[in-house]
Amino acid sequence: MTQPPHPRHPATMARAIHALMLALQDLPRRPVLAVLAQSLALTLLIFVAAGAAIFFAARWALSHWQWLGAVERDMAGILILLALLGVSWLLFRAVAIAVVGLFADGIVAEVEGRRYPGAATRAVPVSLGRSLRLGLVSVARLIAVNLVALPLYIPLLFTAVGAPLLAFAINAALLGRDLEAMVLARHPGHPRLTRGARWSLGALSAATFLVPVVNLLAPIAGAAMAVHLIHLPNRDPA
Repeated sequence: MTQPPHPRHPATMARAIHALMLALQDLPRRPVLAVLAQSLALTLLIFVAAGAAIFFAARWALSHWQWLGAVERDMAGILILLALLGVSWLLFRAVAIAVVGLFADGIVAEVEGRRYPGAATRAVPVSLGRSLRLGLVSVARLIAVNLVALPLYIPLLFTAVGAPLLAFAINAALLGRDLEAMVLARHPGHPRLTRGARWSLGALSAATFLVPVVNLLAPIAGAAMAVHLIHLPNRDPA
């Protein structure tokens, strides 16, 4: 009996890379660029609004309760700003995927309509409420899993590469699941990806989030990649 491929089987990763190449070809199309612009604008607005609210609330609290002098408050303001930038970098993946989830149906429909018309005709529309729930569940899952993994992160901080590798593995697992869910929301009866394909989808998507500038395109490219990986023929056996 033929054994199923290992989750990191080379053939499985090769299929995922092929799906990524197809997804990159889809990016320059006008409907996809429109979704990209909308999602980036909304993501930026969320970060700016949340960051400004936290910054000024912290400054007000320090001034109101007079915990620090004027100079110390200015230094604290700088530290708060730096902390907000760091947190924004850490949370960008979660917020970007959640935002893209709101527009995912448009991306998936565009790619399916051109590349996989048969699948497009069988698809069911995804409501805004369903898309919003998927995005919120994605963010909640990311926060919960990282909180659970916190006891592992702390000792790994002393190993130089341990903590980043754990973060990458967690992101890859969660991203693969989130991106798959965006597509399968339109195809509730469609078989799920194999563990290997889902891991490959998440790993390649997580890698694109690590590259400056490219990470701005990562959520859209990941959604398109998931479409190809799910609908490409000759899927890996489960």
